[in-house]
Order: sequence, then structure tokens, then C-alpha cells
Amino acid sequence: MSAPVTVGIEKLVYGGEGLALVDGQVLLVPFVLPGERISVATHPVKSGLLRGSSPQIIEAAPERTRPRCEYFANCGGCHYQHAEYAFELEQKRTILRETLNRFGGIAYEGEIDVINATPWYYRNRIQLHFKNRNSGFRKAESHDLCPITHCEISSPVLNEAISKLQWAAKQPQWPEFLRSLEVFTNEVEIQLNVSETLRPLAARFFTWCSTFLSGFAPGAIEYGVGGHRLRISRGSFFQVNRFLIDALIEEVLGEAQGTHALDLYAGVGLFSLPLSNRFRMVDAVERSAPAYRDLEWNAIQSGANIRAVNESTEDFLKPLTDAPDLIVADPPRAGLGRDTTAELLRLSAPQLNLVSCDPATLARDMRKLLTQYRIRRLTLIDLFPRTYHFETIAHLELKHPERQYRMTGNADVEKARPSLSISG
Repeated sequence: MSAPVTVGIEKLVYGGEGLALVDGQVLLVPFVLPGERISVATHPVKSGLLRGSSPQIIEAAPERTRPRCEYFANCGGCHYQHAEYAFELEQKRTILRETLNRFGGIAYEGEIDVINATPWYYRNRIQLHFKNRNSGFRKAESHDLCPITHCEISSPVLNEAISKLQWAAKQPQWPEFLRSLEVFTNEVEIQLNVSETLRPLAARFFTWCSTFLSGFAPGAIEYGVGGHRLRISRGSFFQVNRFLIDALIEEVLGEAQGTHALDLYAGVGLFSLPLSNRFRMVDAVERSAPAYRDLEWNAIQSGANIRAVNESTEDFLKPLTDAPDLIVADPPRAGLGRDTTAELLRLSAPQLNLVSCDPATLARDMRKLLTQYRIRRLTLIDLFPRTYHFETIAHLELKHPERQYRMTGNADVEKARPSLSISG
């Protein structure tokens, strides 16, 4: 660690850190804001890149505010509690534009709508870690435990569970070999999923948990969204922001309707069931076995014309010859990848709506897709307030020769008409 340097923070970057320049090197520092002057000790990460920690604020930005949570900057869960929320949203929009340009050569000049809700008590799923009869989250940039009694971004039912599991971890019945539990709730029922343990847990552990956790569900729980009831079992992915799930569905579907839609990386059917209200036939593709079982169950229970397919997306797409009216794709953080992108370009569906939780992989995928598509609309939905994460919905449509657009790198990007920003 070198002697402290005094620098000015130029901007925030994806990952939650502020960027400054020191003797021609990039310095990344957490818990700072653009325009601030700080003093910070640095250490080299690699050639041209430094990192700093525990900055001392010399001149604070006007958008700086007092963090709501006493664990902030120790717990690794939140990154932006020191910023006013409206400023956080603007920074995320700027970061999205810069990331698309940097990683995809996409200089998008249209409006980016922002959809958001309250930044507090929104999470319906958390992961608690246990060590030495304490429970909590992991510290920032560490596997060490940060013991907690509450979480300002977790739902009321989860906060109650945090308190009760902290008590339980100190009881003689608690298995000391248990390292991590995932806790999920619909605000009525609670589901526990073992995410890390040194040896299997006996069934009596869950029986014991049911004696102090109100609404404890031994199996799947149901979640009501978009006018449908979805079964969600242990190991199935589901969105974490309980306030914005319906808004996410509405934005992804837009005004689309027609004969045939594909829902790729369908999960438990979050988009598949609402799509079935707009399209005569929906193919829902999901590779994960737990999520597929829920998807199949939810499709059957809904009575909708949904064909659930347990297959990888690229394998499902390869034999297709007819393009559907709409493709919705919500891939994991790694993005679509080369093979799936190539298959989507071959099919050339008239509408392709991408849902992405990582702007860098979205930029990579869109750089290729924009050889045949144009951006009709971009929306940022802040599913993860107070953290650096956010979701992007890219509405793409096949190009038409009568439209005018300009070239940026290898990507054609339409000069989209400005649209109303929902928030931020």
C-alpha cells in the first residue's frame, strides 16, 4: 500500500466504484461520487490499474447523503447508499450508455427510460452466511462474515427471518457445519434453500425451523405476478424486487401480440404465462431442471397454450426454420453467447426483446445483433436499488431500408425518437 494521494473522482463505473487518474494510471475507489476530492492509499492491481479503499472525503459532492444502514461499506451488499437515489438512477443511465459504447461500439442517442420504485425493503430473496454461531452477509471484497440484525433493502418478512435465524444460530440445535442458507419469501411463506454445507442436513433441521419461522414452507411456494400464480421451488431462479416484477413484465411485453412467441431462458414462466395472453402459441425454453419442472407445472395449471421445452437455447433454435412473431430472451449474466446470437440472426424474428442484468455482455451481444436489427427502445429498470446492478430491456426490430440510421463501429443504431422517462 502506497502513501495516500489526493485525487478528484471523474465518474462512476459499472461495479460501483469511482474512477480517477493518477500519473496516467486508472484508480478505482469504492463509496465515492463524481466531483469529489478524496485522499486514499492505493495499491497496484495490474499494469495501468490501481485500487484504493477507505477513502477520506476532502470535498463532498452535493449528492452525497448519510447512509441509512449502519453496515454500509462493511457489508458487501450495497454500493450506493451514500448517494441520493435520484442521482444513483442518473448515474446508472450514464453507465449504461458508456458501457454500450465501450464494449459494443453502440453510441445510442435515444432516450433511455428508467423504471423504479422505492429503494428500500424490496428484496424477496437473500443469502445468509453462518460462522461461529453468528449470521450475516459477507464483507465487501471478502469472504469474512459481517454479522447483521437487519437489512434495509430486504422485505419485512425477510428481516423477521434474519432476526430469528440469528437467534437460531446460537441454539444447541443449530448445525455448525451449515455455512449458507438462501431465504426466499412471497411475504406470506418462507422458503429455505441450503446453498453451502459441509455435510447434508437432516430433515429434523427443517422441522425445527418450522417451529420459529412463521409461514415456513417445506417445499415450493406460490408467487402472484402478472395476473398469474407461479410455483417456485428450491433452486429455481426468480426476480428479487417484489415491487417491480409486474412492471418488468409489462415493459418486456410492451404492445406485442401475434401468433407465435418464443420465451428463451424462460425460468419458471415469468414471461411465458403473460405472453400466452397475447399469442396463440408460446414455446418456453428452459435448461435448468428445477426451473423447468416449475415451468411445466405453471403452464399446465394455467391452461395456456404453452409448450415447455427442457433444452438449451442454442439446441432448441438450431432446427427451427420459421421465425416467430416475437422472441423474448432473458439469458444469465454471461449473456447470449456466440452460438445463440448466430441462431437468432439466422431466424430473424421481426421483434427481439432482450433482458439483461449485465450491460457489458448486453453490449457484446447487441454489437452482433445490430448488423440486422435496430434499437427501437431501451429501458433501464432498477431492480437492484442501492447496488451497482440494474436490468436493461432492449427492444430490437429488423431493419427496414426506408429508415435512416447512422453507423457506429460495426453497429447500426437508429436515431430513436425521444420518449417519456418514467422516472429519474
